[in-house]
Amino acid sequence: MLNDEICELREKLNQSIINGEDYTITYKLSIELDELIAKYYKMEKVTKKKPSNKVHKMIMI
Repeated sequence: MLNDEICELREKLNQSIINGEDYTITYKLSIELDELIAKYYKMEKVTKKKPSNKVHKMIMI
């Protein structure tokens, strides 16, 4: 699930920062996390904007 992936990657990013890993590793993890979060919000936006059949029929009348 996307939420689990986000949590796992966020933990990796946090550990990278805490451990003082090379900047390129931390940056790469940060970019990957940003992309997953954007994907999550895009999916949420699509599912919340999709009208039910009842609402869609009311609009069409």
